[in-house]
Amino acid sequence: MTDHSTRMRDQFADMLEATRLTGAGRLVEATDLIQRSLGGGAAPTAAAQGAIEPPTLDLAAERVGEAPRTAEAPRMAEASRRTSGAETVGMPSPIAASPIPEKLREAVGGVVRGLAPVLKGLAGGLARPAMPARPAARGPDGAGAFVTRSFTGPAGTRDYRLFVPSRPQAPAALVVMLHGCNQTADDFAVGTGMNRLAEHDGVFVAYPVQTGRANPQRCWNWFEPRDQGRESGEAAIIAGLTRAVMAEHAIDPARVFIAGLSAGGAAAANVARAYPDLYAAVGVHSGLAAACARDVGSAMMAMQRGAPGAGETRVPTIVFHGEDDATVSVRNADQVLAQAGAGALTPAHESFAGAGHPFTRTRYADAAGRVFLESWRVRGAGHAWSGGDPAGSFTDPHGPDASRAMLDFFAGHLRAA
Repeated sequence: MTDHSTRMRDQFADMLEATRLTGAGRLVEATDLIQRSLGGGAAPTAAAQGAIEPPTLDLAAERVGEAPRTAEAPRMAEASRRTSGAETVGMPSPIAASPIPEKLREAVGGVVRGLAPVLKGLAGGLARPAMPARPAARGPDGAGAFVTRSFTGPAGTRDYRLFVPSRPQAPAALVVMLHGCNQTADDFAVGTGMNRLAEHDGVFVAYPVQTGRANPQRCWNWFEPRDQGRESGEAAIIAGLTRAVMAEHAIDPARVFIAGLSAGGAAAANVARAYPDLYAAVGVHSGLAAACARDVGSAMMAMQRGAPGAGETRVPTIVFHGEDDATVSVRNADQVLAQAGAGALTPAHESFAGAGHPFTRTRYADAAGRVFLESWRVRGAGHAWSGGDPAGSFTDPHGPDASRAMLDFFAGHLRAA
């Protein structure tokens, strides 16, 4: 790597660390680090270096305590049931331009000035997730099997975990779940609770595993052009893996779906856009529109300010996003919906409030009344899987159950032959 490339990589890592320091309320240190980095000053002190974590664009791993059990819980569950009628998520290659782009300077300045009050306000109720290896969630009474498989295709190799229900529905359905940065397939299965629901519904669930070699933080490289398109990079690997599971378990081609969280949500949007002939619907949780970024600089800008995706996504889409997400701006949820054609549909809003986070569900229907898109906007929620299990990372049990809502949405959107 050239000296210029190394310098750009180090400056980008400094910016991510400054954002982390801001979230911890350490504004003086964050500002000092940015000034040193952009001005080419001295390196951080040894004490500061000891506090630095590996850079990643999933900056605020959030987990909230156990949600209270109240009479409102059944109402929220019923709302969900009725839905059926940074090489990191960040650092693939150095930015080509020699100076730090002016827009990137503005974004970092905005992080320091703007995220502090938001993140400090959330700090009292959030905890950094522990990341120990855990057994993956299983069906009730140990039903179902959670097995390890590997797929190799022209674009590369990835391992994956596959949940096989004890009583598969007929015809069989498959959901492909893409984890976020610093997560594993087992952790993601635990946090989303998807295996338990899949056992009840008789659905197969595949969890592709991003490797540390492809990305040191195990982020899907959603911002890399080579990983966004058809028959290339990670999009091709995930599609090939999907086809392998379909062949092994006789999955109905009309019942194949994909979903993801954060970097995984952005990757799911990429894959669904590239393969509308393979996936019947997509779920994007705290993610971004397909092909909304082309490099590290545009990825950071998109995360903080939102960015439109390239082209259209021609598959039914369900979007979850926390309104207080300080990692991926909620504006990105609007961009995902716009890319999927929300502007040509008629929205219908429903609001729910109770013991957990209040939320608004918006369904977008065509002239015949067919719902093509759903948006779940959760007030008071940050960068975390809504309704998730606190035993997993990036979860918030206070929100509506995103896993249940997605499965119900998927069940109502089969791909036409």
